[in-house]
Amino acid sequence: METTTGTTCPEPMKATSEGAFQGNNPLHFALPLIILQICLVVVVTRSLAYLLRPLRQPRVIAEIIGGVLLGPSALGRNTKFLNTVFPKESLTVLDTIANIGLLFFLFLVGLELDLRAIRRTGKNAIAIALAGISLPFVLGIGTSVVLRNTVVRETRHGPFLVFMGVALSITAFPVLARILAELKLLTTDLGRMAMSAAAVNDVAAWILLALAIALSGSGSPLITLWVLLCGAAFVLFAAFVLRPVLAWMVRRSPEGEPVKESYICATLTLVLAAGFVTDTIGIHALFGAFVVGIVVPKDGPFAGILIEKVEDLVSGLFLPLYFVSSGLKTNVATISGAKSWGLLVLVIVNACLGKIGGTVIVSLLVRIPVREAITLGFLMNTKGLVELIVLNIGKDRKVLNDETFAILVLMALFTTFITTPIVMALYKPARRAVPYKHRTVERGDADLDSELRVLACFHTSRNIPTMINLVESSRGTRRRRLAVYAMHLIEFSERSSAISMVQKARRNGMPFWNKKNKAGEVEVAFEAYQQLSSVSVRPMTAISDLSTIHEDIIASALRKRAALVVLPFHKMLQIDGSLESLGHAYHQINQRVLRNAPCSVAILVDRGLGGAAQVSASDVEYTVSVLFFGGPDDREVLAYAARMAEHPGIALTITRFLPGHEEEDDRVFNAFKAKVASDGSVRYEEKVAERREEVASAIKGMGRFNLFLVGRRPPTAALVDKTDCPELGPVGSYLASAEFSTTASVVVIQRYDPTGREEEEFPADGTVVPMASPSLSEMNME
Repeated sequence: METTTGTTCPEPMKATSEGAFQGNNPLHFALPLIILQICLVVVVTRSLAYLLRPLRQPRVIAEIIGGVLLGPSALGRNTKFLNTVFPKESLTVLDTIANIGLLFFLFLVGLELDLRAIRRTGKNAIAIALAGISLPFVLGIGTSVVLRNTVVRETRHGPFLVFMGVALSITAFPVLARILAELKLLTTDLGRMAMSAAAVNDVAAWILLALAIALSGSGSPLITLWVLLCGAAFVLFAAFVLRPVLAWMVRRSPEGEPVKESYICATLTLVLAAGFVTDTIGIHALFGAFVVGIVVPKDGPFAGILIEKVEDLVSGLFLPLYFVSSGLKTNVATISGAKSWGLLVLVIVNACLGKIGGTVIVSLLVRIPVREAITLGFLMNTKGLVELIVLNIGKDRKVLNDETFAILVLMALFTTFITTPIVMALYKPARRAVPYKHRTVERGDADLDSELRVLACFHTSRNIPTMINLVESSRGTRRRRLAVYAMHLIEFSERSSAISMVQKARRNGMPFWNKKNKAGEVEVAFEAYQQLSSVSVRPMTAISDLSTIHEDIIASALRKRAALVVLPFHKMLQIDGSLESLGHAYHQINQRVLRNAPCSVAILVDRGLGGAAQVSASDVEYTVSVLFFGGPDDREVLAYAARMAEHPGIALTITRFLPGHEEEDDRVFNAFKAKVASDGSVRYEEKVAERREEVASAIKGMGRFNLFLVGRRPPTAALVDKTDCPELGPVGSYLASAEFSTTASVVVIQRYDPTGREEEEFPADGTVVPMASPSLSEMNME
């Protein structure tokens, strides 16, 4: 194809090939090539994210590095690779798909920001945010003067000045949230301050970016004014026209009912239409998508459903293409010579000095301690995707040249990379172990009427009915108070919905409901139970990576002075009565808590205690069996059973296995019998069983029960040859196996050991371990 000037342009790529057998090279066609590019990008970025995981770096670091590696800075230096995988004629398709993914991702970012929360932000956070924008913006202007006199002589002064100011003043709100979650700082005063300031900074950065884009046009100042006025008119249109329409959709999407597909489609179409309008105005399509995300009402399930529908496809497949698109424009080789590297150092120093210095100065003025002020400065210096967006727009509009672009990309990479290690070194929140007396269910005679504090953990709403029914069964009398802290364990991931959950963080343990927005069955169930019973129920949420969420459980148990932590078993009941594992990560949570808990721990094997719904107090009618072999754990089980015996709907059967009891066991058992001697609902049995076959046969012949209570480390032989659940102990593993029952729930209790001598190692890979152990007679002989 020839142009009027006589030069030749490459033929546009056809969409699909006829196949290799027809002589076509798939890489010469747009569709198979973009498929290869997406797969390559995902593999490279996810592999880097896995490698950087031990350094606790956010995924955006891996995505930026992956993009740079695939570009002319590394693999792209091989022209054959670059021309085969990323030929110039394919870049239009690549950039288009990347920008569509980016468009919807910025819509998700807008959904994450709640303007009401920003309006409620305290004066201190606003002051810190403004200082963290203004000082780096001023230093960015100063840096732009140096760069214009050295490497960027051709560009227009005004737009370059604003772009440099914006590039140095941005804080990446989503990246910051993930770093805070990774470092367990979300619920600290420091974390809340950083999140509030970052949210204000995010909105301000977009306003500055709109200004920079308007100024970067090639028209007259009058045209720039028109662009700004039209942009402001669009924001007003979104606030006063689009928001009521979206609010109408939200009202017609009540909690518990599916959101209509037509509403989802209409909203996503609005995102594209808004992008078209803002692109026509001249302030980039991304701005329109972001504004629509902000004006979507955050009440009810509508915003959450939108995130679920969009985030995985966009964040997982399309968005990484944008990092490659940036990486293809980044050539680190352009930074050569002492002058260029000196400019890189200057930019990094000014970026850190402006953001950290401005934040620290104002933090000290509002009386934040020095160490926390410096930590907050480094947190606010986090860069991310919005930084890349600014740089790419500047590059596309000829405001930034190749060398300046590469310098600023490396600056963003460096400042974000250093955040996690520096914050870990600087800030170690004081987690003083509050000394408290009652770390077990068993109490001395003087403390029998003291309050029992239980930290009850759950993963999903399916755990809740059994958890509430267990709490109801063990609430005791009004004289013996029971306080329950219900902790929802939520995995914190790279998904946007995780950021939405983070917004609900509060210092007192992150409650997941409030008076204005009673959302979801989880909240309703616990609130209803508290109103109908004398039990104090306080909701909490732990949002963390599964590999470290046990730290949240342990810290909360200490902070709330819990005597018992109740954990859900890592296997869920299926329709056929079998138990299916949620995954090895959930398995390890229980093992880590058992090793490090500051109090007693119970693992609940849920087989539907009381059915699939919460049972009212008057309808509770359970048969409970306690298997008593002796030892500290079994004595703790007996203390827990004593509370159950007080409930009028509980029929308790205590089975004592002989021989092999310590003197302390006899004392505790006789005291228990004396205390509940007049209770006709408690039945006692004694069974002589020495070998494991006899023990298993005796348990199996006891009849049907709704619930079994057993100690984790009784002095008895293992009742199964092999198990993949050593944390349940020799008897618990048998009770939880399909060989025993498919209907009886099981509670396995480990008593708190103040000496810490009972630590044990569980298999790291979840392998099945042999449970061979001596019989009771062999133990007695020893």
